[in-house]
Amino acid sequence: MLKKLLKAVAGKQEAPAAPSNPAGNKQQAGSKAGKQPNKPARDTHKAPKGSHNAEAKKKQPRKPAAAKVEKEEPWSLADFQVAEEAGKTRFHDLGLPDSVMRGIHKLGFSYCTPIQAETLPAALRGRDTIGQAQTGTGKSAAFLLTILNRLLSDVPEERFASEPRALVIAPTRELALQIGKDAEGLARYTGLNIVTVVGGMDYEKQRKQLRNHVVDVLVATPGRLIDFMRSEDVFLDQVEVLVLDEADRMLDMGFIPDVRRIVRATPAREYRQTLLFSATFNYDVRILIDQWTQDPLEVVIEPEQVATDRVEQRCYLIADSDKYKLLEKVLAEEKPERSIIFANRRDLTRNLCDKLNKNGHKAVLLSGEVSQDKRIKTLERFREGKVTIMVATDVAGRGIHVDGVSHVINYTLPEDPEDYVHRIGRTGRAGAKGVSISFISEDDAFVLPDLEKYLGMKLELTQP
Repeated sequence: MLKKLLKAVAGKQEAPAAPSNPAGNKQQAGSKAGKQPNKPARDTHKAPKGSHNAEAKKKQPRKPAAAKVEKEEPWSLADFQVAEEAGKTRFHDLGLPDSVMRGIHKLGFSYCTPIQAETLPAALRGRDTIGQAQTGTGKSAAFLLTILNRLLSDVPEERFASEPRALVIAPTRELALQIGKDAEGLARYTGLNIVTVVGGMDYEKQRKQLRNHVVDVLVATPGRLIDFMRSEDVFLDQVEVLVLDEADRMLDMGFIPDVRRIVRATPAREYRQTLLFSATFNYDVRILIDQWTQDPLEVVIEPEQVATDRVEQRCYLIADSDKYKLLEKVLAEEKPERSIIFANRRDLTRNLCDKLNKNGHKAVLLSGEVSQDKRIKTLERFREGKVTIMVATDVAGRGIHVDGVSHVINYTLPEDPEDYVHRIGRTGRAGAKGVSISFISEDDAFVLPDLEKYLGMKLELTQP
């Protein structure tokens, strides 16, 4: 078997759609109190207002804004001191509103990451921006800060429920929920209302959030957003900032027809700012960029910088039948503080999780067959340290931000090299060191050439 194993190793802009829904169906909501512009509005065009049924407006009760500004002890920018440092960009240098700076301070951030430092100056001026970066590089904060700055700089006199001013589309529920959580953290002192809508969760609750209050930032997965568009619970004709996160993943998952429909429902590209992020800029993504953006700034953060700098990668050649024995040995000797074990199939992750628990470990499962509510509870238990092992399919490979993951174990190698990068990117975050351990059997060995080509390096293979 080992001989066979060693041999295997060698061996254009879419036109905006005509309004199909009567504007009179929109509910009117009171303007948010306290949302005063912190700085003069930039020289950016605004979408023309859609016609509204005046009689319908009169009949709709005014609703208070849902967001509440968090009130704590008095705070000023003087409380947030960050020294200038050569080669680093401070958030102080970007002219952000004080309410946003307070949120940044609360979260403990001081200096911009490379993707933030390179995209924010232009994006804050209203320029379309595309960024190539993996997860864990701070791209979410880059587009969220752009959105918050834009919304606080120019406040409409009249607002209506169901009309978000900014829209973020993400391919997976986990990523959308994480973006929503990040947005709430950064916007906690701004009074802006963040709403996240994803499939697999309470539809009616999400519907009420859209219909009963003004919505400033809407974070959504394509499928659930289309549902609310059909039921006329959301209207996108007042979107000022559109963000498409992980465009390549949306292509892979077959979401592009839905995304095209969503984009057509927003103002034309000259009336909105578009930010598009993707791990790769292949031909198909380039077509989307040309269609949906206008003179964009392009920023590229090479994946090697993310994938390998802070992660020690080990690869073990092993027969498939010996993988579990090696896994137990790794867990016993390495004693990971918190680990994620990845496998390619749902049934394999389920069996692996059951076996670990039977052998005295505390393991939880995260895969596509787990309901959304249970996924959220599972992640919280893992984040809080109540369990130290999470067995997952690639549903957890992107957009899951858990601090303190010391080890990532690839029980099977992913078929897509990009997924490998996202998997090991779960460790070595926020400047910490991490360890990636891959079990490579005869079946896994055939993906090695493409993986090494993608990484731009040879992986050192050893026999345990």
